[in-house]
Formats: sequence, structure tokens, C-alpha cells
Amino acid sequence: MAGHSKWANIKRQKARVDAVKGKTFAKVSRAIIVAARTGGTEPSGNFQLRTAIEKAKAAGIPNDNIDRAIAKGAGKLGADNDTLEAIRYEGYGPGGVAILIEALTDNRNRTAADLRAAFSKRGGNLGETGCVGWMFEQKGIVTLRGKDKPKGRGAETIDEDALLEASLEGGAESYELIDVDEDVPGAEVSTNANNLEILTQTLRDKGYNVIQVELRWIPNNSVEVTDPDQARSLLRLMDALEDLDDVQSVTANFDMADELMAFSMV
Repeated sequence: MAGHSKWANIKRQKARVDAVKGKTFAKVSRAIIVAARTGGTEPSGNFQLRTAIEKAKAAGIPNDNIDRAIAKGAGKLGADNDTLEAIRYEGYGPGGVAILIEALTDNRNRTAADLRAAFSKRGGNLGETGCVGWMFEQKGIVTLRGKDKPKGRGAETIDEDALLEASLEGGAESYELIDVDEDVPGAEVSTNANNLEILTQTLRDKGYNVIQVELRWIPNNSVEVTDPDQARSLLRLMDALEDLDDVQSVTANFDMADELMAFSMV
């Protein structure tokens, strides 16, 4: 998961900036609406809704806005959001990199047109359904932050032995140590998509600071990107896709060195 973890870390940092711009709420609001509509409005009995609410709170979205999104999902504020549907799109980036996109939209034609324009302007192309989907597998990912040191100074390193024991107890398949922020250690723990709720609760019961819970598409193989121009074009494409209002997540099967990724994001 190394290459994907780098991109996921960049997205976490970007999400904080987007939250200030109001972009995050537009995306999370749709997720809350759909979760409330499909699984009920009580977070205690709706893991999908509970996860969306936690993501909203982590982004600093006010409770009133969250409550309003839940009410929309329940049909209490009109039925205009009943048309929201989840659609998966697939395509290729520069160099043939496979890209998988999840969207929530009320207008398929608009979303497809926006995606096609983003791809074509940055050296890629939107493909047919199924063209790259077979290269990915959906997993449940729990992201942990190292426990705070006394007086809140920094964060402790992750005890791998303890993490391994807790992860196995929760039914995890693997874990990877990462930096969840600059100089802040953490970990991403992976499990079968159907076991995500159990793993999350187990890690919380063990005292871990869970900062994100999500279903994520993980590539079965990766393409190594070493050319700076290709790297820059690819990351600009990923960024442009992420910025589209209808898009919920973007996953690709590339890997590149940290230095190249940092240079290309400038």
C-alpha cells in the first residue's frame, strides 16, 4: 500500500485546505445524505452514516450542517436529493496509469462531461466501465494517529508488537506505519471491506486514536513513475479529479519516489 499511502497522506493535508474553502462539506454532505437515506438516520445503527459524520466533524463542519444533511437524507427537507446515485468511473492517466473514481451525482451527463474534460486536458482519457476496475480490490482502511505525549507535545511512535496483536484480534489483513501529518507517526490498518466496523471498534477499544475510517480501492499491481513530466501531469490530473464536486474518491495504481512526488506537487 506504500504508493497509495503517500497519495492518501497528501489528500489528508489537502482536505484541511479544502475544508476552509468549503469544498469538503459539499462532498461529505452528499455522503451523509446517501447514508441516511439508505441506512436510516440513527448513527448508532448505521456505520456508513457514523463514519461520514466523523469525517465531517474532523473537517470542522458545524453540527447544524451535519443535521441538515441527515434531514435531507431522511426526506424531511424535500425530495430533490433522492436522485443522488453512486457511480464508478474508470480511465487512464499519463503513461497508462489506471484510475478509479467514485462519484455521487444527480446528473450523470454532467459528471461524465466534467470527468472527460479533466482527463483530456491533462493527458489522460475516460474509459469504459470495467476497463481498469479488475486491477483494484476494495478494502477497509482504519487510519491511526500515535498517542499524544504528556502535555500534548508531539505524538508517540507506534508500538508495532501491540499494533500487530490488536490488528489480528480485529481481523486485520495487514498494516503499514505512516506519517499522518508532518512528524506525526501513525498507521493504516487494512481489512476485508465487510470487517471494517469490527476492526474499527476493536482498535478503539484498545485505546488507539482512530482518525479516519473508509472503504478504499487498493491496486493489485502498480506502475512505477520515474519521469518528472509524467509525474507532474499525473498528479495534476489526480488533483483536478479530486476537485470536482461530484467526485468522492480517486484511486490510481501508480507509485513514485517521495522526492519526485513532493517536487511534482509544487
